[in-house]
Amino acid sequence: MSDAIDNSQAQAPPETAAVPGVHFARVPDPRTKSPFVACVLSAMPGLGQVYVGYYQRGFINALVVASLITLLVNGLGALQPLGAIFLAFFFLYNIIDAGRRAMLYNQALAGGSEVELPSDFNSVGVNGSVIGGVAVALVGLVLLSNTAFDFSLDWLEDWWPLALIAFGGYLVYQANRDRSTTDESDSPLD
Repeated sequence: MSDAIDNSQAQAPPETAAVPGVHFARVPDPRTKSPFVACVLSAMPGLGQVYVGYYQRGFINALVVASLITLLVNGLGALQPLGAIFLAFFFLYNIIDAGRRAMLYNQALAGGSEVELPSDFNSVGVNGSVIGGVAVALVGLVLLSNTAFDFSLDWLEDWWPLALIAFGGYLVYQANRDRSTTDESDSPLD
């Protein structure tokens, strides 16, 4: 019987090998993220996603919530209840998403091959974008015309949905471009 114990100790990995009187504790990976902390931080929309490493998603969540609050404060008329329900839904979704992403991130660190880590985890910087750069420059130009030249911004009240239409068009364009790139890479060579 003592031979069986000795053989099992010899086959065990060094960090789990039994040493009389010494208990080895497994040191957790310092890169792991707490799902609870991610959920708590998401009380400020997007902050939980940023904590896990999904910077872009976090900033988009913060922008969506801020936009919804702005729309609700300025009044949506008959759509006010729908906007309020969507804000509540998105706020709760944001919290659940942060916790879920923290769990998936930890699974990926533990070797879960089906889970992808965020590609921008190590980079907090802003990536370049022609569309984003043009949009920010246009917003800056409009605001400068108001502050420097006293140009009225009353027209924005009627025309702001054009920004949503332009952004939707951009998303459709990106989806079609990504799909055609995927189709080309999947097609066999002649």
